[in-house]
Amino acid sequence: MAACVTSRLGATQRLHGMDTNADTDLFVQAIDPARLDVIYAAGSDGHGSRLRPFDATGQGEPLRCCLRYAEPGEQITLISYAPFARPSVWREVGPVYIHAARCDGYQPTGRLPGQLATGPRVLRTYRADDTMDYDHNTVVTDDAELGPIIRRLLSEPDVATVHVRTLAPQCFLYAVAAGPSDHGSSPASGYRPSGRDV
Repeated sequence: MAACVTSRLGATQRLHGMDTNADTDLFVQAIDPARLDVIYAAGSDGHGSRLRPFDATGQGEPLRCCLRYAEPGEQITLISYAPFARPSVWREVGPVYIHAARCDGYQPTGRLPGQLATGPRVLRTYRADDTMDYDHNTVVTDDAELGPIIRRLLSEPDVATVHVRTLAPQCFLYAVAAGPSDHGSSPASGYRPSGRDV
């Protein structure tokens, strides 16, 4: 499959012959369970919003606690969340879905989470000091596999982390860095609902 990507450094490119399952060298980070424990205990997201559980529709609700799409009828909630925990001008708060109560979380496999591994997506790049690297921010406009594109971005000397975000609302999904991980079971199936995710 050829991926259609656009970055600040150049025009739209089509990248051919890429296989996201070729390696298991990506460290994927969901929301830290310790941060979720604080939110669940307080009943609030820390940004002024109370937890208000509701039934998932199953039509495009990606859960940032376990990095999969919610199934119809699951109890979920919408919170405000900032990927960077420490104070920073890049600390951007936005809406994300999580389970209404603590789940088993996400177990790193060295690969991207199966249900959230394809475009269209916005890929934001950050340096080691968490400042944004505008030059390598990338928009994936089709349903291409994200793994090879993210590997290419992480190979840039000034890119330490890639934040994967939804295309239209640009809500945070998960962070990816290069490096070893404790490989677990294979990612879930590549199910993708037809609804608009947040």
